[in-house]
Amino acid sequence: MSMVVELFGHSTKEKNNWKKIVKEQQCPFLGKMCYKVRKSDPSTAIGSCTVLYGKPPEPFIICPTRLIDRRQIFADCLHLLTTHEPGNELHIVSEISVPGGSVDYFLVSVKGDKVRDFVGIELQTLDTTGTVWPERQRLLSELGVPRNDVAEKSDKPYGMNWKMTAKTILVQMHHKIETFEHVNKKLVLVIQDKLLAYMTKEFNFAHLRNPATLGDSMHMHAYSFVAQPDKSLLLSLAARLSTDAEGISKCMGLQAEARVELLQIIAALQERISPATRFAIV
Repeated sequence: MSMVVELFGHSTKEKNNWKKIVKEQQCPFLGKMCYKVRKSDPSTAIGSCTVLYGKPPEPFIICPTRLIDRRQIFADCLHLLTTHEPGNELHIVSEISVPGGSVDYFLVSVKGDKVRDFVGIELQTLDTTGTVWPERQRLLSELGVPRNDVAEKSDKPYGMNWKMTAKTILVQMHHKIETFEHVNKKLVLVIQDKLLAYMTKEFNFAHLRNPATLGDSMHMHAYSFVAQPDKSLLLSLAARLSTDAEGISKCMGLQAEARVELLQIIAALQERISPATRFAIV
C-alpha cells in the first residue's frame, strides 16, 4: 500500500476521478496548478501533500500550501490584529520581503486604501530526505492511473529531515522577529504539531508561554489532523505558544539584529492589496 495519503489536496481514501485529478494537476488550496514539479520533467507536478511516516505510521504534511486549507490559519490570527476595527477590510497578501528574508503571508487590515494593521504568517512543514516519487507512483498504480515510468518498483526510501527543518525555520524566525517587534507587530509561525513536539524536545523552549500571550511579538500555531467521516483530514489548531525576540534568540543561544521601519512594510503591502487579495469571513 502506498504511503501517500493526500494527492493534489484529496485524501487517497476518498472515491474520486483520479485520472482526471492527476491529469489536471490542480492544487485546490491555491486554485491553480501544483507548483511542486519534477526537476527532470517540469510539466509533471508531484502533488504529494501528505505522507505516512514513523512507527506506527502517521500523516505528515510535506507541502506548506496544505496548511492554507479553508484559510483557517488566517482566521486563527485575527485576534493578533490588535488595531483592526469593525468596517476595515481584510486582505491576504503573499510573499512580502522584509529584512531577514521573505514572509509567506500577511493578514492585513485595510481602511479605504490604507493599511491599518498587519500580521506576518510564516508556514513550515517537514522537508523530506530521499524521494517520495516511488510512493506517489505506487499510489497511481493502486488507483489504476497510467504512469510514464515504473518507479513504483523502486525500493528507494524517504525520511523526514527533522534537524535541518527545525534549525532552518528557527534561524529564519531569528532573522525576522526583531523586525516585527521593532514596529510593534506580530509574526506567526504555522507548523504541524509533530514538528512542534520535535522542536520542543531538541531546543530550549521552556521559556515560551503556553498558552500564548497576546502581547508577545512571536507566536507559534501548531495544527493536528482530525479524521473526518468522509475519510478526509481536517487541520485543527492544537497549540498556541508565544515569546519575543529575546525568547527566539534564547532558543538557539543567538542575538537577533534585524531592524526595519514600519513604513517600509506598509508601502510594500499597499502595493499588493487589491480585490483579488480580499479575505471575507463567512
